[in-house]
Amino acid sequence: MGTSLLHIDLTAIADNWRALDALSADTVETAAVIKADAYGLGVGKVGRALVKAGVNRFFVAAAEEGVQLREAVGPSPWIGVFGGHMSGDTDMIADMSLVPMLNSLDQITRHFEALPNAPFGIQLDTGMNRLGLEAPEWETVKELVMKAGPDLIMSHLACADEPEHEMNALQLKNFREMTDGLDVKRALSATGGILLGPEYHFDITRPGIGLYGGLPYEDAKPVVRLECPIIQVRDVQTGETVGYSNTWTAEEPSRIATVAAGYADGITRHISGKAVLFDNDTPCPIVGRVSMDLITVDITHLDQVPRSLDLLGPLQTVDDLATVGGTIGYEILTSLGARYRRRYIG
Repeated sequence: MGTSLLHIDLTAIADNWRALDALSADTVETAAVIKADAYGLGVGKVGRALVKAGVNRFFVAAAEEGVQLREAVGPSPWIGVFGGHMSGDTDMIADMSLVPMLNSLDQITRHFEALPNAPFGIQLDTGMNRLGLEAPEWETVKELVMKAGPDLIMSHLACADEPEHEMNALQLKNFREMTDGLDVKRALSATGGILLGPEYHFDITRPGIGLYGGLPYEDAKPVVRLECPIIQVRDVQTGETVGYSNTWTAEEPSRIATVAAGYADGITRHISGKAVLFDNDTPCPIVGRVSMDLITVDITHLDQVPRSLDLLGPLQTVDDLATVGGTIGYEILTSLGARYRRRYIG
């Protein structure tokens, strides 16, 4: 085969959810964030695996994602939409029983007028300045909203992956001031917030990246392995160059493997000449530039030519690769391309 193979461990995703669920009290419900096609891993397969593990509540980014998830998991699970009720969403929300997290006065008006008896949630801005009602807006509509009976009031932490950051305590304080005393379920924490401790958990937590093996959940089981087939091997002599712009020159006779993956598959050019691929547990450095479809790798030190090399796996996680490439694990994971063949485990 001429394309790389992405191994996706559904059992590990379910185990990661169970472990994060166990970090909260029995009175706290643990949902699952499955936006961006389950962080690039396939919303249908991942959604069904999580339902089987016990998830009853999901979150997605947009109504269109909610439609895909609903078609995969059936009528029972609750599906919240972070992006709220946008123009053109009404039929999808109604037909697929989605619950928009209303973020603005305009969205509240749209939802109440278009779907007056449909469920909804409210998102509050506690300091991130991204989505949600600010405190003065909330005070204006709080009585009306509470009379309508929201399913949930939520906010989102800006710095939960930095436990000592003062923003965490500030947002917790703001969230409590805006919601204490209200008869409604509350949610503040994604993966990082869960790890901050019980005072951040409220009624519902909503892990995302931790389910898929990423930081800040250091105890997560690895979920993805990216296996890249070797297309060709060549011997390069001292002084010869490899790849675009002659960025790598052989200092000794070398054996170079060309593997099927590149920036068209979500592998950033910023790892060129820095990252490694693995033959079992033996690292093999990338030489030359990552190109659109191909990566060149030095395998001179191997005793034999393998059929493939691993770019992602237990020895080089999405966060390890992100560190090399100057980005974050979220971006590496959600950028994994459509050309990969996918093999699901569990």
